[in-house]
Amino acid sequence: MPISLTRCLFPISLQPAEKRRRVRAQALLVAIGLALLVLNPFQNAFAASRLKDVVDFEGVRNNMLVGYGLVVGLNGTGDSLTNAPFTETSLIGMLERLGINTRGATMKTKNVAAVMVTATLPAFAAQGSHVDVVVSTLGDAKSLMGGTLLVTPLLGADGEVYAIAQGSLAVGGFSAAGQGASITKGVPTAGRIANGAIVEREIDFRLTDLGSLRLSLRNPDFTTARRVAEAINKDLKLQAAEAVDSATVRVLVPDSRRSDVVGLMTEIEQLQVVPDQIARVVIDEQSGVIVMGESVRINTVAIAQGNLTIRINETPQVSQPAPLSQGGQTTTVARTEIKVDEDEGKKMAMLKSGVSLQDVVQSLNALGIGPRDMITILQSIKAAGALQAELEVL
Repeated sequence: MPISLTRCLFPISLQPAEKRRRVRAQALLVAIGLALLVLNPFQNAFAASRLKDVVDFEGVRNNMLVGYGLVVGLNGTGDSLTNAPFTETSLIGMLERLGINTRGATMKTKNVAAVMVTATLPAFAAQGSHVDVVVSTLGDAKSLMGGTLLVTPLLGADGEVYAIAQGSLAVGGFSAAGQGASITKGVPTAGRIANGAIVEREIDFRLTDLGSLRLSLRNPDFTTARRVAEAINKDLKLQAAEAVDSATVRVLVPDSRRSDVVGLMTEIEQLQVVPDQIARVVIDEQSGVIVMGESVRINTVAIAQGNLTIRINETPQVSQPAPLSQGGQTTTVARTEIKVDEDEGKKMAMLKSGVSLQDVVQSLNALGIGPRDMITILQSIKAAGALQAELEVL
């Protein structure tokens, strides 16, 4: 006969019926609470991230485009043709294509500027769609404000033309000058054209032709790669994902999902996974910024920090003879004051083995150590073999 949990915990036979029901209700609430505590699937939800924020799908990528063109319509702020011969050559070539021969003529216009045009071609960009372009000067132009970019082919890394750019520039900065002063705000030699390029050529890439998907981790890690594969296999209910290395997870497309690869990718990128990371301390010596991961640990080590400072103050004094004295001369007497500061108030701090990031910061701050000195201390701890983390100096 099964034994009741409530009968074991509370002697029901010794209690009235009213109190018995109350005890059973309390026991039921306790059991439900324990079950939720043990089986709560969201207990690690705060540390989990979506796969779309952790990995990139191979083949689904942007492509860089670049082109060379001319900006016209500038109000005397363009290139000086004598200092920028490529601008003059480009201008002559453009006019010849339009049926105007200017070879041998002397041109002194300053309303034209040679520019480089850059753009990013998104993945699956269709022919006829628009992308933004950024225009930057090459010569000695002062400003691109009010300029218009002429038709400029944008090339990919393979030398093929993928887009054509043209349009009026939007410049965020400006420059003004007079005879005695000048002012510049922002960067007037760079501008942007929203939807300024039309895609003329598509990149031949079809998801339906893929027999497998390759996921590239943005922060390569073996543990994270294995967790990603396990999360995908658990969701698909079959062994379709495999961690190839620390940066790649390969997913075989099931036969039942061959016609719905986009749906499969959508389902995968919404899965939750807890990324792992190595213990790392990043130091930027130029700005004095220190960033530590939470996994940073330090073995037992003693730290003392102090500087010997010597201050020498020279305060010469003038010594004059007494009034009506004979043979006396005015002389300068040297007065030197020397102070030695050995930072006697600073103490030695002891960091025990296995201390956390918070303990490290608190101990170093207790010594009154600034970021610059903290960088030297961390490097010394690493050299002593007590810092169990990767030290990266930018």
